[in-house]
Amino acid sequence: MKLISNFIFLNLNNIDTDIIIPKQFLNTLKKTGFKLCLFYDLRYFIDNNKILLNKDFKLNNFITKVLISKKNFGCGSSREHAVWSITDFGIKIIIAESYSDIFYDNSMKNNLFLIEFNSYQIKNIIKYKYIYFNIKNQYIKCSNFYYYFKINKLYKNIFIKNFSIIEFILRKKKEILNYLK
Repeated sequence: MKLISNFIFLNLNNIDTDIIIPKQFLNTLKKTGFKLCLFYDLRYFIDNNKILLNKDFKLNNFITKVLISKKNFGCGSSREHAVWSITDFGIKIIIAESYSDIFYDNSMKNNLFLIEFNSYQIKNIIKYKYIYFNIKNQYIKCSNFYYYFKINKLYKNIFIKNFSIIEFILRKKKEILNYLK
């Protein structure tokens, strides 16, 4: 998978799943229909009983496939709805200093690609307007800077082939059954 994209930087630590999608929107198990709920309390405000768009919140002003943040992204509860709201919004990749373990697993299993870089690397990355991603060779490029990242081989294959974890397992099962025939 190769991608060139602009990005949005959320200069926040500890973005928990309640910030990503508040609990009042967790009323379905469908994976779609959540894009308006993403970062709801940051994207909207109430004035005279009317819900208004917060024009100062970056995600209301730009369309992007890449979100960059700081430490402990996705902490809190284990709700998959947080991942679903991010992917439904169109974000494909998140770069942060760290993630909660459960959020990491939920993301990677639902085709939301997470990259972990330290604060120094992130400070350098956000200086540029666009980022080039090369998942196969495990690096991003900003101008003349290359930053390499680690990824589990299973997740890497899932992203390169654009499968969900379930699709990947079913295909492997089919390959094994055909081999055994």
